[in-house]
Amino acid sequence: MKKYIKSIFKYSLLACMFLSGAACEDYLNVAEDDAISKEEAFKNFTNFQGFTEELYHCIPDFTNRYWTNSWNWGEDEIQSTARDFHFGVKIDNGNFWGWQSEHDGWGAGWMNKSNASRNDDRMSKDLWKNGWYGIRKANMGLENLDKLVDATQEEKDLIKGQLLFFRAWFHFQFIQYFGGLPYIDMVPPGDEVLSYPRLSYQECAEKAGADFRAAADLLPTHWDNSTAGKRTLGKNDLRINKIMALGYLGKNYLWAGSPLMNKESTGNSSYNADFCRRAAEAFGELLTLTEGGQAPYSLLPFSEYSDNFYTTGQNWQMPGGTEAIFRGPYWGAHGSTYGTAKQYQPAPVIEDGDVKFLPTANYVDYYGMANGLPINDITQPDPVSGYDPEYPWRGRDPRFYNDIVFDGVKTVQGSMPADVVQNRYANLFTGGSYRGISTGSRTGYLLYKFIPITANRYDQGHAWGSNLNIHLPWMRLSDVYIMYAEAAAQAYGSASGKATTYSKTAVDAINIVRDRAGVGHVDGQFLGSLDDFMGEVRRERAVELAFEKHRFNDLRRWLLLIESPYTLKKSIEFDRTGAFDTSDPTNNKVVNIREEVILERKFTEKHYWLPLKNADVNMYLEFPQNPGW
Repeated sequence: MKKYIKSIFKYSLLACMFLSGAACEDYLNVAEDDAISKEEAFKNFTNFQGFTEELYHCIPDFTNRYWTNSWNWGEDEIQSTARDFHFGVKIDNGNFWGWQSEHDGWGAGWMNKSNASRNDDRMSKDLWKNGWYGIRKANMGLENLDKLVDATQEEKDLIKGQLLFFRAWFHFQFIQYFGGLPYIDMVPPGDEVLSYPRLSYQECAEKAGADFRAAADLLPTHWDNSTAGKRTLGKNDLRINKIMALGYLGKNYLWAGSPLMNKESTGNSSYNADFCRRAAEAFGELLTLTEGGQAPYSLLPFSEYSDNFYTTGQNWQMPGGTEAIFRGPYWGAHGSTYGTAKQYQPAPVIEDGDVKFLPTANYVDYYGMANGLPINDITQPDPVSGYDPEYPWRGRDPRFYNDIVFDGVKTVQGSMPADVVQNRYANLFTGGSYRGISTGSRTGYLLYKFIPITANRYDQGHAWGSNLNIHLPWMRLSDVYIMYAEAAAQAYGSASGKATTYSKTAVDAINIVRDRAGVGHVDGQFLGSLDDFMGEVRRERAVELAFEKHRFNDLRRWLLLIESPYTLKKSIEFDRTGAFDTSDPTNNKVVNIREEVILERKFTEKHYWLPLKNADVNMYLEFPQNPGW
């Protein structure tokens, strides 16, 4: 870590507007005598903004960091057995060292890369090295704000707000995985012996919260509404604004108030109501602005739900729409066509490649019924919810049909050679052609949340070609609604809890998300106690944000990662019976339905935190390794 915090960087002068496609890696690799002075680098808004925008290039693209990509590390996903180099497999085996480049033989991970850089190559990004670099760069900018003399007050506020946000954001990303760390809020002198002690998680969160709050107070709700932002009008969607800062202010406080982080800081393994209250207030402020039309964010209609995650067509368009709050830059347009897109369909049945990521059957069970009720037992009929194990795909939450390919779904739309036409429909029953532990489905399901149904070798020529763009946001608006519900409920002890900054209750927020998907409201049976309501909050979070990189950290912060059944990964097994309905697979009857355990993860308390690098923890006594590692 020391070499990242104290690394020497050179100044970037050009206001490289990455939103318009220009490069932002304009360092001056020159002799010391030729270096641009600080006064020149920071003297006006254009120069200072050029310096600042390199911070955006420190954000990794976890969706497309490698040819195939692993980011779901809870009980939500399991990988095919053909390869074992991804971090998700290492986690399944209890090897949490695998996030580090020293333990990542293929260099496929997005958390750490041995030769990370800030250029415009999606495969050069990582979180660890670029994060510490970004913290130092933000501090360098903050220490030189007095040199920004040729600028309006608005321009000064924009610069300072971005720098404060990134300093807090990178610290937050680190502490959620590693626990409390030193909060670096200065540029260490080059001759200083680094000896900053690790703070508790909540001490770090207080410092990050102060930075996020200050950033929110300095920044506009959207740069297009600012005088300076009008110079890049229509190209400001990724620039840090008040809504982004409020979103992470709330998330930072909610995480600090969660059981794992509260236990690390105080020894108490329950929620911290005060941190949850502050989280609810921040989220409430954000939601009041968005619902009041003062910020350009809104939930996408469900008919456009996939725009959150991917776009197709000849004219390149970055996914996200009005719902994406925080995204990093997207490099290599259409690159996911030849990489990420191929990791979801079985090979060689309808696609190439051998690394496949499958939704576990136990996780798919969180997708309840369209009436809003959960499925209590997949083997038993439920007269209340309407679930029928003989027709297990019928009447489900609409998000189930959007995200999951189940037995009988038509996966190939166009023509197929006669000798493979039997694979037009997903043969996911036990023993079906889509099943297989090596390159097929190990679980009886496929994940299509991030790809169109035509993303296969037979349809691609006319249906989507090389124009698929997959890029997941780090935070979207529905996430904020659900985090608000959790924070408000825990702060005030019930589903009717609400912040002073927002007119709606915790349960109202969940129902807003369900309304968009056409799902029934939270049933009254779950509103009588906080524990009952939290079960539905967690289930809603599991469904709405499924496979978007949230589950691993959620299970950790809820102190559930090492508890059964969250340690299990299962498949669904069944046989087809009766006539096969090709027009509506929900009409297909099954028998002998059951779930079988594929994998049980053997975790202990130490697995709640990732291990730090040994080279870093050996620097000085005040920077110890995480317990158990």
